[in-house]
Amino acid sequence: MDGVVHDITVGTKRGSDELFSCVSNGPYIMTSSAANGNDSKKFKGDIRSPGIPSRVIHVRKLPSDINEAEVISLGLPFGKVTNLLMLKAKNQAFIEMNSEEAAQTMVSYYSSVTPLIRNHPVFMQYSNHKELKTDNSPNQVRAQAALQAVNAVQTGGMSMGAVDGSGPGGPSPVLRVIVENLFYPVTLDVLHQIFSKFGTVLKVITFTKNNQFQALLQYPDALTAQHSKLALDGQNIYNACCTLRISYSKLTSLNVKYNNDKSRDYTRPDLPTGDSQPPMDQHQAMAAAAFAAPGIISAPFAGAHAFPPAFAIQQAGLAMPGVPGALASLAIPGAAAAAAAGRLAFPPLSGGHCVLLVSNLNPERVTPQCLFILFGVYGDVMRVKILFNKKENALIQMADGTQAQLAMSHLNGQKLHGRAMRVTLSKHTAVQLPREGHEDQGLTKDYGNSPLHRFKKPGSKNYSNIFPPSSTLHLSNIPPSVVEDDLKMLFSSTGALVKGFKFFQKDHKMALIQMGSVEEAIQCLIEFHNHDLGENHHLRVSFSKSTI
Repeated sequence: MDGVVHDITVGTKRGSDELFSCVSNGPYIMTSSAANGNDSKKFKGDIRSPGIPSRVIHVRKLPSDINEAEVISLGLPFGKVTNLLMLKAKNQAFIEMNSEEAAQTMVSYYSSVTPLIRNHPVFMQYSNHKELKTDNSPNQVRAQAALQAVNAVQTGGMSMGAVDGSGPGGPSPVLRVIVENLFYPVTLDVLHQIFSKFGTVLKVITFTKNNQFQALLQYPDALTAQHSKLALDGQNIYNACCTLRISYSKLTSLNVKYNNDKSRDYTRPDLPTGDSQPPMDQHQAMAAAAFAAPGIISAPFAGAHAFPPAFAIQQAGLAMPGVPGALASLAIPGAAAAAAAGRLAFPPLSGGHCVLLVSNLNPERVTPQCLFILFGVYGDVMRVKILFNKKENALIQMADGTQAQLAMSHLNGQKLHGRAMRVTLSKHTAVQLPREGHEDQGLTKDYGNSPLHRFKKPGSKNYSNIFPPSSTLHLSNIPPSVVEDDLKMLFSSTGALVKGFKFFQKDHKMALIQMGSVEEAIQCLIEFHNHDLGENHHLRVSFSKSTI
């Protein structure tokens, strides 16, 4: 090439910090001066059609010190990344996927879950280009080298050690995972969900060593482990905390004795729960610790060292302090399942997107109160506004960004009043109340001082009992005079089917009730949470992970 980018058109209203690409659907060719940002005058904006699928995706607003591996990791969970064009001076990049279908899956997913790189939201859309062609500039040579390393790992052509110089002993099917900056609880199930993006997870063991929550995780082969390590090492599970540090274990297989909240063998569902006995034997714990890589990031909070070495959270993980970052490529729905403040006395991290846009609601039946109760399962709802002219849409303001992510990951796609809700992050930073004297038919409600907030008390046990919507509901605060038939009759009064009921053996203040479907359970939770059962007892209802 002669240093010219063809088919450039006159600019549009786009900001100067965005990459301006060509209108033509031909290959995008970049010269060394342009790629290094030294010839930005050659670029003018284009009028893009973000809705037309292409296997080339344009990524904008990247951090200035972004590296190639981080950009590639955005695409890895969705398929093979076949080309990469980095424009660091413009804080932008182009990612080319191996198929249009992979690109569509990626854009669709990130439209509902904003991708974050180091606590920094990035934006993406389809490019007008159908493929990328790159030159031999230093920027592009680095990008191509990173791509080749990923491809070699995916096809088994080279060892992961050659890519990132990691770990003694080279690749192993067993990964050793340290979760640093553990500001929110991380459970075995959360780790399983994240690491399952890259292959079948066979076994997981979690434990605490040197005040750090750690895990050993076994894949079927070393190749899958390599792929997973490349994408996840250094990423954060939650906004601004819970950093994954991954190394290869010298162990080639794990010996799991119990299936419980600390260890799991997914190939042996018949294993006993062990009744809180240690999940791993002494030899295995010592072997795991012997090959530990030292922690890379230390905790920035004063007094962080004063936390007890391991404080277990009922049905959840363990916790420690936090530092900035964000799991860019894997803000997986459900991965935020334990994103609650656990036993820590710190308040949840503030900032971030705390307003949700909920669409496809049933305008005939939806009320601010029903949204307050439902979304209140995953965080403290501050305000709800059903839009006056579009009553199938509502804005919901949560107490913080983590709670908003948690509610979105669990409720997006769930059915309410016969319609599947779509839950996304809103561009609004707060829900405005109507001005005095302006009546909005009760469509806006302020719940800032509601006594029904589940998470206002630090260390509340509610933090460790956050589960996805399920057909089984957990009931608590039941007075002694209320019997099984009373509750079955109450829950069936909505027209719902009650399939099962069981009081807790040791505590008749609590019970499980199984409804005919998840949708019926959602409706019953809305209807009967805080229901007055008499004797100054108001029923507490939440989703359960158990079945009857």
